[in-house]
Amino acid sequence: MNKHTGAALAALLGMTASTGSFAQSSVTLYGLLDTGIEYVNHANAHGDSVVRMPGITGSLPSRWGMRGKEDLGGGLATVFVLESGFNVRGGDMGQGGRLFGRQAWVGLQGPFGTLSFGRQYTMAFWAVQDSDLLGPDIYGGVGSFDSYIPNGRSDNTVAWKGTWQGVTAGATWSFGRDSAGTGNSPGQGTCAGSLPGDARACRQWSAMLRYDAPAGFGVVASYDQQRGGPGAAANLFDGVAPLALTSSADTDSRIQANGYAQLGPVKIGGGWLGRHVETELPTVPDVTSNLYYLSASWLATPALTVDGGVYRMINRVQDARGTLVALRTTYQFSKRTSVYAQGGWLSNSAHAAYTLSQGGAGTTPGAGMSQLGLMLGLQQRF
Repeated sequence: MNKHTGAALAALLGMTASTGSFAQSSVTLYGLLDTGIEYVNHANAHGDSVVRMPGITGSLPSRWGMRGKEDLGGGLATVFVLESGFNVRGGDMGQGGRLFGRQAWVGLQGPFGTLSFGRQYTMAFWAVQDSDLLGPDIYGGVGSFDSYIPNGRSDNTVAWKGTWQGVTAGATWSFGRDSAGTGNSPGQGTCAGSLPGDARACRQWSAMLRYDAPAGFGVVASYDQQRGGPGAAANLFDGVAPLALTSSADTDSRIQANGYAQLGPVKIGGGWLGRHVETELPTVPDVTSNLYYLSASWLATPALTVDGGVYRMINRVQDARGTLVALRTTYQFSKRTSVYAQGGWLSNSAHAAYTLSQGGAGTTPGAGMSQLGLMLGLQQRF
């Protein structure tokens, strides 16, 4: 076996391999499989129920990936991540069928932070990580009312993020957020960019500032804006048809303010997500929504965790309101294997049709219907 073949095999196995006398490199293969069986009532406009294996997420979305780092000396390193999402139920790929639809980027890391290029998460995604403790769960998290947040990614993106003495700052800039034209994230259409003659079309940028105190609490603020263009849309996820954002002057903006505190075995997080959709068309009213949430996680034993949250969405322009309560219990058999039982209840106002289950299409209720969801699941990490 020659030197290059040995290094390649070591990379696939997640081992450290030497690539020369001046630099050390490592590549790690990792992944997560998460699925189960769920029951959802009022899963259509007729009020029928469904029992199924969800296709997108359970406790977490399934994925596999590779991350690597090469030490260049002098405090500098090159880093990369390639991450693919998939559906355990059918074995098909997520994110519009992209090979590495979750992440695909390469960057330079140093005392200045990390400067990276490619398909990456926006700062709206990173801002919610410690405050919404249910995360991208099937029945909870801010994603139940705004699916963009747990799927906040953009193509053609330059990103920078760094941490100094508890302060983290970051920003992203995308020249065209959906270069593959397969849907950058749920409800946003297919705004490909970059377009000759219109530099604003399909553009996106985001910024974040956070502080994490040694005492175990933190606060975060972020801003995210998407420009319109051919194929772009803004889905409010309340049953109303998405708004077309066909002009580069149209904008879809989100601002967050949230925080968390660790109190012994209990962690508490909460915050606010405001959204404003503005279009050039005088016949289409601008839409503003506000989402408020409070979540908590209790490490009852080293192997047992109980977490849950309460979420309240208010969209006065479209007369849509929703309240969601979710509870999840997770038992760890080991560091890699866990089982969980969870449930959620969603109440819609008379004109709202928010959907409780984020496990894929097929559970949209009729306007004003409440929903109950229950799920038993299994998760394996590698």
